[in-house]
Amino acid sequence: MGAGHGHRLHYHSHSPIHRAPAHVKLLALLGFMLVVVATPSSWWPAFLVELLLLLVVIGASRVPLSYLLPRMVVEVPFAVLALLMPFIAAGPRTEVLGLTVSEPGLVAGLTLLTKGSIGVLASLTLAATTEPSDLLRGLARLRMPDLIVQIMGFMIRYLDVVTGELSRMLVAMRSRGCDPRSPKHWPTLARAMGALFIRSYERGERVHLAMLSRGYDGRLP
Repeated sequence: MGAGHGHRLHYHSHSPIHRAPAHVKLLALLGFMLVVVATPSSWWPAFLVELLLLLVVIGASRVPLSYLLPRMVVEVPFAVLALLMPFIAAGPRTEVLGLTVSEPGLVAGLTLLTKGSIGVLASLTLAATTEPSDLLRGLARLRMPDLIVQIMGFMIRYLDVVTGELSRMLVAMRSRGCDPRSPKHWPTLARAMGALFIRSYERGERVHLAMLSRGYDGRLP
């Protein structure tokens, strides 16, 4: 059930980071993130060292920062929360750029933004240097339950299928004069999302029945 092409986050290259075993990279990412999360909020030089170490790995992977940075948009909700924390948190107040903010909230927001940015950049580096199929084999080698690995594999495979179907639905809506970005057409968009969910659920049932008819017993060959 693997896709016939590389994932959209993967950056094709032949660097040592690309060639490293997937299970080693997974363990390295896990260990690195545990260190980042455990770093106290007042240890700013430690955060700088962790960021420099990550940049060295990115340099060795030959993945351009211009490829990774636009994909960090996934961090926007956490960045918004981090920016709001100085204004909504309690505690002693201080003045920053003419604004009175909570000092504990300011430290907590900066810490959240720093740790989140490092974590997202490290995860994107792993995704850019490792094919999804290799990641799944790495997880299996690390003794992750086989059923979870299978679910993740199907999720990766059918994510492209579902997003492709969504893209075709949006094209059909626009061809009929419906702009999904317009608030007055949001009810139509909501109904389309419901239809997409039903289609995806029914597709999953058909795929499961097809697997059972071919002898599937909980393990993939």
